[in-house]
Formats: sequence, structure tokens, C-alpha cells
Amino acid sequence: MTVRQFPSIAGVMTSVWTVPTDFPEADGTADWDGTTLVLAQVIAGSEVGLGWTYGSPACAAVIEQTLAPVLVDHDPMATTAAWTAMVRALRNLGRPGIGGMALSAVDYALWDLKARLLEIPLHRLLGAVRGDVAVYGSGGFITYDDARLREQVRSWQDEGMTRVKIKIGENWGTAEERDLRRVEQVREWIGPDVELFVDANGAYSAAQAIRLARAMERYDVRWFEEPVSSEDTDGLRAVRERSRAEVAAGEYGHSLADLARLCTTQAVGCLQIDVTRCGGITEFLRAAAVAAAHGLDVSGHCAPNLHAPLLAALPNARHVEWFHDHRRIEAMLFEGALEPRGGTVRLREDQPGLGIHPRPEPSEDKHRNDSGNPIGRATK
Repeated sequence: MTVRQFPSIAGVMTSVWTVPTDFPEADGTADWDGTTLVLAQVIAGSEVGLGWTYGSPACAAVIEQTLAPVLVDHDPMATTAAWTAMVRALRNLGRPGIGGMALSAVDYALWDLKARLLEIPLHRLLGAVRGDVAVYGSGGFITYDDARLREQVRSWQDEGMTRVKIKIGENWGTAEERDLRRVEQVREWIGPDVELFVDANGAYSAAQAIRLARAMERYDVRWFEEPVSSEDTDGLRAVRERSRAEVAAGEYGHSLADLARLCTTQAVGCLQIDVTRCGGITEFLRAAAVAAAHGLDVSGHCAPNLHAPLLAALPNARHVEWFHDHRRIEAMLFEGALEPRGGTVRLREDQPGLGIHPRPEPSEDKHRNDSGNPIGRATK
């Protein structure tokens, strides 16, 4: 038998893009007017694997100075060995936060590179169990007035979304009346057959969240995301035990240990995992297995084009968050970005890896977003 030989990893390139929002945005605990995507491209022969994270531009420096050197001349098929080498390289710099986000971007790029070298779609490499993945429309920012919120909900309805999510917890939970009014409005707009989700981003205390959960029962809220801080496992469990809505958290899990803690403490009914923060595909797969051992489904947080092929390969996958900001940015920066229809998104079978490619550098007159605001240029 002849074993196929593949070129070694030649290097890693980074690009940094900061894209203004199309409208001021805020959740219960933060506000922002732009989102930064840090792209990692791992090169082997004529193939380039893609991965990215949404975080500080400093992630690019970590990739270039700390992670790239340990990957040069590495076997692109040995993804777990590469991941282990990167984790060890981060020992003194720190795994959580920027270090872990940089790790996540590069690890994803390594898996994408592997699939491209093998000339198969990424979800097939990971062991696909389905060809399409359930999604939910996500946005509904605190800064939206009634008209803009209605417009966004209508756009989800036009796409056939069967699940939608809005932000609540305005100003650290000090605007309960407006929170409940917005929930009531959205339920009225979407009717009884669409699932309604809410996300407080940890704005409430446990007692407050329990009270709000009970008040929202009349609107059939099915998913209560981060009613309290993800670090407060006792509070999450208390809300879960006293709420009809399913409690979800995990987007700020930066390691297997972080995510396993949410499972072992029975803090969540569905484990959210963010592949751009947790340590990439390698760690995501391990966390999903821990969730399965505790009888839990997993959901992909944001970064829809990265999560779709990954969730397609997991038996205990629930859905992917089709987040307003990230879907805009990914469609803007990448050719072949996926688009959902009827509450699901279908994976591409005709392209290897992720099946998407960075768009050519836009010219100066086109280097703007939908509102005409300038977009930050890539750096390499």
C-alpha cells in the first residue's frame, strides 16, 4: 500500500478586518459600533486553510509571534499534535482570552487545510451525520427602536426562520418593563409557531432572572441565554430549576474545563460552545463529547460559517446562531458564504474544506460597508 504524502506546513498568514456595524448595537452589558475579525491562513503546498476569530487585533500578533513558529514544517495531517504544540507554546502567555482565541483561529485553519488537502468538504472530514443544520436568527439589539426591530424580525420571517432571538437585560437589567414589552412585541409579530429565544448576556441577578423567566412564560420563551453570568454556575442552575425556558450558556468557555463545569454542575439545559474562543475544532469536539455524556445538546455561538460544518458532524448538535453582525461580515469578506433558508442551512458538497475563499482586496471606492462607513483594511 502506498501512503499518500502531503507537503509540510510552510507558514501562517494573518489579516485583521474591523467592520463598522450597520446601526449602533448593544446588549444588556455592552455596546459597540464595530466588529473585528482576525483571519488565520495556514499554508501547505498550494493549499491554504482558513480560520478566524472575533476579537482583538492582538490575536494576530499572538498567531505570528507565538503559534506560527511551532507549526512550520509540521505535518498538516497531525492536527491534534499541532494543537498540543500550540497550547504548550501559550503556557506563559496565557490560554484564556486573546491566547485562546488565536489558538482557535489557527486550529480551525489546520482542520480546513487538512480537508482541502484531502479534497473533501470539512463536514465530511469530521464525520457528517447530516447535510443541513438548524439555525436561528439572532440580533434584536437593545439599541433597536420598534421599527428597526420589526424590520429585522420581518427579514427573518422572509427567510423562513423557525427560531429567533433578541437581546434583553437592558442597562444591566434595570429596564425590565422595556425588556418584557419587546418580548411581547416579537411574540405578537412572529405568531405562535416560531420559537422565541432571549439573551440577557449575564445582566440579571439570579432572583431577578427567575422573576423575569416566570413573567416571560406567557410569551412562550423557549431559550433563556445567560440569564446570569456564565461564571455563576449556582445562579444558572437556580434559574434552570425554576424556569420553563431552557437555560443556555457557554459562549465564554475558553477550555474544556470551563465547558465541562457547566455540564457537571447541571447549570445548563443546552451547552453553547464558540469554536472561535474555546480552542478551535479540536477542543470543540471534546467539549461536545462531554456534553453528550451528560445528556446535553450543543449549540454553536455566532461565527455561522465556521459552526455550520462542525455542527453537521455532531449527533448532539442543536442549532447554529445566525448572528446579524457575523453573517454580514462573513458574506462581505468571503466568497461562498452560506445562506440559510427555512430555518436550516445546507452544507456545500462541491468544494473541499469550508468551501469559501477570501474576497479580493476591495478598491478604495468600494472599501465601505452598507452605510457608507469605511472598513478597516487587512494587515498581513
